[in-house]
Amino acid sequence: MRAISVSRDIVAAPRQIFAVLRDPARHAELDGSGMLRGRPQGPSPLGPGDRFSMGMAQGRIAYRSVNVVVEYEKDRLIAWETWGEFRGRRLVGGQRWRYELTPVDGTDGADGTDGTEGGGTTRVTHTYDWSRARLPRLIVELPGFPRRMGPAMTTTLERLASAVRD
Repeated sequence: MRAISVSRDIVAAPRQIFAVLRDPARHAELDGSGMLRGRPQGPSPLGPGDRFSMGMAQGRIAYRSVNVVVEYEKDRLIAWETWGEFRGRRLVGGQRWRYELTPVDGTDGADGTDGTEGGGTTRVTHTYDWSRARLPRLIVELPGFPRRMGPAMTTTLERLASAVRD
């Protein structure tokens, strides 16, 4: 399988966390990989099918990624697929970044709420999926992304927890 996931319980309602994830201007602040740079271009907040781009850097190589929201369930799930494009043609990419939000104890309706209001705790599962990637061995595996993404994604979730606390 060509995917890696990490999870963290965050003391916040899914609605609060989802609001941060839907805002591409917050993505560089959350990024645990250190690859996101600059300001995004595109809509905010993100919705189904939205297209946005981000400034990126790998070492000294700077570029822009083009991203399309491919999975979306309000306050529960958002995922985008990222591509490297040249003159409108997709050359590399196809990896997906996915965030799934699951209310845990006290936010699943047991207390009379649906987990979208107030506080509570939400399990956030962050997945990097390169099973649909074009040239996965060359673009993802040889540069060592699967090995590096677990720790980077853990840092991203730590930053997400801080962002919703502030």
